[in-house]
Amino acid sequence: MGEQWADVLLCKIYYAVSVKWQKEVFQAVEIDTSQPPYVFKCQLYDLTGVPPERQKIMVKGGLLKDDADWSTLGVKEGQRLMMMGTADEVVKAPEKRPVFMEDLPEEEQVVNVGLSSGLFNLGNTCYMNSTLQCLHSVPELKAALQYYTNSGRSNDLDQYSHLLTVATRELFIELDKNGRPVAPLQFLSVLRKKYPQFAQQQNGVYMQQDAEECWAQIIYTLSQSLNVSDSNQISAAVKNLFGIDLFSRIHCVESGEENSETESVYALKCHISQEVNHLHEGLKRGLKSELEKASAALGRSAIFTKESCISHLPRYLTVQFVRFFWKRETNQKAKILRKVDFPLELDVYDFCSEELRRKLQSARQKILRDAENAKLGLKVQDKISHENDSSALKTEAATAKSGESTATTSVEASDEEKSQITGIYDLVAVLTHKGRSADSGHYVAWVKQANGKWIQFDDDNPISQKEEDITKLSGGGDWHMAYICMYKARLV
Repeated sequence: MGEQWADVLLCKIYYAVSVKWQKEVFQAVEIDTSQPPYVFKCQLYDLTGVPPERQKIMVKGGLLKDDADWSTLGVKEGQRLMMMGTADEVVKAPEKRPVFMEDLPEEEQVVNVGLSSGLFNLGNTCYMNSTLQCLHSVPELKAALQYYTNSGRSNDLDQYSHLLTVATRELFIELDKNGRPVAPLQFLSVLRKKYPQFAQQQNGVYMQQDAEECWAQIIYTLSQSLNVSDSNQISAAVKNLFGIDLFSRIHCVESGEENSETESVYALKCHISQEVNHLHEGLKRGLKSELEKASAALGRSAIFTKESCISHLPRYLTVQFVRFFWKRETNQKAKILRKVDFPLELDVYDFCSEELRRKLQSARQKILRDAENAKLGLKVQDKISHENDSSALKTEAATAKSGESTATTSVEASDEEKSQITGIYDLVAVLTHKGRSADSGHYVAWVKQANGKWIQFDDDNPISQKEEDITKLSGGGDWHMAYICMYKARLV
């Protein structure tokens, strides 16, 4: 009943048609008239293997265009449409000789080295696609999603949060097993029902949205649903993976008042100004702010300074470059194009509380000892996070195979590993934006694979990249520039 009500709100009209292609007829293919015809073509791609750009579908007035208006095409319930086009060929390995990776087409190389497929753009959905590709690269998140069952919804979780979690799990599974681009239709549908702002339209076309907002909403939803019960204690899987605890001192110079507070966030902010040239500088500025609030001592509002430090570090550290701001003169979002360099290796030790620094010391000293031994040519037992990749993948596989008991064990292992965090993080994903406004432009994901290679996920087109290409995403022009960076903790 809830879904039907949401569909009415979005003014959706569905038609079930049949589609004849070669000698086959596909019955009851659904057309969602609130979506552009390109989405319908993606559905046909799943059925026939014919890529959308090769499809020729006859409708009133000629061939069906990707951005046509359904209301002008005269399509009716039960109508039969004719489609022409050649399907992708299935690459089969020869029986009597080995197949080398470099001999396969690029998209087959992507699948064979354990990378995911691309995601079709369903009409200004690159903000969502890039977010999903970055999150899909986290093995521990996929393991937690495997543990989440269709009947796992608690009484405290609303219907659409539950459905979005299930849709995330199913989409990640499809990305891992599919050798060709995936159309995230179900996920997009539920996302727009859970968060109607992503269903905003302008002139009948779905609008571009902010990838950071999409990222934050997905993480928040998963943090509510992916709770694992362990020995009568509730351990939040997403909180362990992405949550950052901050301790803040709030001080008023004018009155001398001072207090403190703690909060949990899922990303650090890199504030950009004329003085900021590097991520480290932007993070330092992001941990300091001014706020106006009531002063009990003065009996009026006053300016307070807020200085924060990190009291708890996650397995994955997310950093957002604050590039967009509201420009009053034009009454719209504007973008800061300034170049801000970001490192492949980020050390956040300087931003941590004194207590947390003490906890990090032993692990950091081991890294220094191993580095010195390596310089002297001594053999080093390298336990620094090559296990970041291998153990995480083992955890994911074990969880999928063993079910609830292994999922609970993985939470225990995660807690144990957290005590060995060094405060040093390695870059594993970058979400970039190209363009001058948050309401336009194009989002792309750049994701590091377990083998150390980088892949650019430009919607349905995965492209191999070199590490030096990633360092060029720092901004300063109209090229893709980092908007969100995700770093993975280096462990010992």
